[in-house]
Amino acid sequence: MRRPAHRPRTPRPHRADPPHRRRAHRPHRPHRARRLGAAALVAGLLATLSWSSPVGADPAAPPGLPEAIDAILADPRLDGATAGVVVADADSGAVRYAHRPEERLLPASNAKLTTSAAALELLGPDHRFRTEVLAHGSRRGAVLAGDLYLRGTGDPTLLAADYRALAARVARAGITRVTGHLVADDTRFDRARIGRGWAADDESAYYAAPISALTVAPDTDYDAGSVVVHTTPGAREGDRPRVRTVPHSRYPRVVNRASTVPAGQPRTLAVERAHGGDTLTVSGAIPLDGQPGKEWVSVREPTVHAATVFAEALAAEGVRVDGATRAGRPTPADAEPVATHRSMPLSRLLRPFLKLSNNTHAEVLTKAIGYERAGSGSWGAGLAAIVGYLRAEGLETARLRQVDGSGLSRMNALTAGQLARLLTAVRDAPWYPLWQAALPVACDPDRLTGGTLRSRMCDTPAARNARAKTGSLTGASALTGYVTDRAGRELAYSVVLNHHLAPSVKDIEDAIVVTLAAWDDRGTSRAPRGAPAADRARDQSGALECAWRKPLTC
Repeated sequence: MRRPAHRPRTPRPHRADPPHRRRAHRPHRPHRARRLGAAALVAGLLATLSWSSPVGADPAAPPGLPEAIDAILADPRLDGATAGVVVADADSGAVRYAHRPEERLLPASNAKLTTSAAALELLGPDHRFRTEVLAHGSRRGAVLAGDLYLRGTGDPTLLAADYRALAARVARAGITRVTGHLVADDTRFDRARIGRGWAADDESAYYAAPISALTVAPDTDYDAGSVVVHTTPGAREGDRPRVRTVPHSRYPRVVNRASTVPAGQPRTLAVERAHGGDTLTVSGAIPLDGQPGKEWVSVREPTVHAATVFAEALAAEGVRVDGATRAGRPTPADAEPVATHRSMPLSRLLRPFLKLSNNTHAEVLTKAIGYERAGSGSWGAGLAAIVGYLRAEGLETARLRQVDGSGLSRMNALTAGQLARLLTAVRDAPWYPLWQAALPVACDPDRLTGGTLRSRMCDTPAARNARAKTGSLTGASALTGYVTDRAGRELAYSVVLNHHLAPSVKDIEDAIVVTLAAWDDRGTSRAPRGAPAADRARDQSGALECAWRKPLTC
């Protein structure tokens, strides 16, 4: 990988911060030879450039790259659909192919490209989230005559084990009794829990979990704000199935209405959280010989969930809290720190975030950007800063709309040209190697390397070559990233397909990338029109990002 040279950075004014928190902002530098200016980009996108065979070449030689990609886009599954495709030289930014490059389309999870790049620039790769326990009141030996505060700043990687470690530090600090309350301070972020335009029928889905500054995740995928519900058959027919939640706590409440049925009967077990409720209901049937099952479900109040997990950890450590557990109050300025947990740096968080297309991470980072740049942990402030960053990188932000950080909203609108522009613009950023390495890798079987591309483009020139961010919602599919062609040139590409009715169009995206990987100036090496049949069979549902279908199906 080409390591970019360090860039001079000049500060731009922003809200007054302590000196240690001020970050310089890198302005757009249109004079750099390898970048296209905004006007030049538009002009380039309006022309379809081809890599022609040399003058005098055999007229029977393979067609040019535009003809090859046009043939792929002629797939009948795209009849009536809209496709935006741009291919550019990754170093110079010169556009090699463009099809409807300025068409505003639903990017799905390709919106995470703008969010992650802005987070690295505006927060920095070393950014960490802090979770603190603070005491407010007077100490009388082992008794705190006052309240104990749990203050979060958005860490989406906190596990139950981390809360147990915090509770153990409270005990080691000599506190065994709190006469007041346990207060969960999630005020770093605003009270808006659900993103603008999120589908109502996704409310209980873990990938649409409510956003809070204080959460707990069930596992090392770090799906903060959700629980995993484990179910196994009862001991006998007619028994209730055994149900266990991870992380386990009194919140959320679980109601088990399911039954164990004779061996061989169909499994109809379902776990649901009703609209606006905080009770998980297990219903249906599980056969006596049925395999254990797991369901990922969001919780209604992630702050309450985290505080409950911490309260139970305190009790297990012998720390008694006389009062109630309360949420949503700010920590007094004169509260004294008792224990602190620091998250992994953003440079490490990028991997589960982008490889597994984690929506919660995107939204937490958006609000964290808003707090750091404008003092407001809100979507509005965070998105304004992201758009400002994109504008500094030369994107024409008046022609895009981003309303959340993850791409879950169907109100987002980006173009393939803008996405390709971002890919070429960031290559001289000092954090670029981290960002590029965090993109999923085609056909790499390791879950945290291949990610959402781990079963795609196998047995092709793109295997372990193409890196890209995937995106899927019903009727919308996208793939944006990098690939090296047969001549050794690195290409940046963006393929955004909207309004299709097919179950999946992933193999059309793959065919374009495989064509690029197989290309040199003499044409393709007979690249397949689509992904291998085995790959196609693994992803016949394009309704959701494959990593969102648990257990992971891609």
